[in-house]
Amino acid sequence: MKIVFLSILLILTFVYNGIFSPNQAKVNFTLDPDKSIVEWSGASPKVSHQGSFAVTCQELQITDEQIQGGTFVIPIASIKNYDLPKAIKPVLLKHLKSKDFFNLALYPEAIFKITQVEPLIVPAVGDTTAANTRVTGDLTLLGQTHAISFPAKIEVQENNVLVDAAFKLDRTQWGMNYAADPALDNRHIFPEVAIRLKVAGSRN
Repeated sequence: MKIVFLSILLILTFVYNGIFSPNQAKVNFTLDPDKSIVEWSGASPKVSHQGSFAVTCQELQITDEQIQGGTFVIPIASIKNYDLPKAIKPVLLKHLKSKDFFNLALYPEAIFKITQVEPLIVPAVGDTTAANTRVTGDLTLLGQTHAISFPAKIEVQENNVLVDAAFKLDRTQWGMNYAADPALDNRHIFPEVAIRLKVAGSRN
């Protein structure tokens, strides 16, 4: 009877340590808006444009130095252009905010919600970020939600987290079809948009 009691006590000790170990505690991080950005690059056969969006995340959940979840909000009104002369920038930005593209009036935000984060064993082809993780989540844009997955370099320290990811999105998947027809020749705008996500956060 004494042996049975000791065995049960030992099992309970392991269970307690596995569940309540401090190393497994969930910690919330908040993004630094001055160090977090979504860069974009879009192109047609003869020209390309580059720019960025702001990005926010109220809570990035991290357990045992691994990201477990979080929701990123991208305000469409924050869109910027880097390559055009100052006098021309407003023309492009107004068009990008119109119903031809992001339809800011109806859809002021894009939202990405993390659903899965897993180690990346084999580097992605063409990866430029030294990715160590594959991130999967739901991207809501123009009122439509679709799952996306991309490689990312994630570094989690005691009080800081850094994320760097480079990937491409097909804008037509969310119904952004303006000038996506190749038959338009030089007026054609490629469906794929290059994205670079760079965020930094600190422990709450």
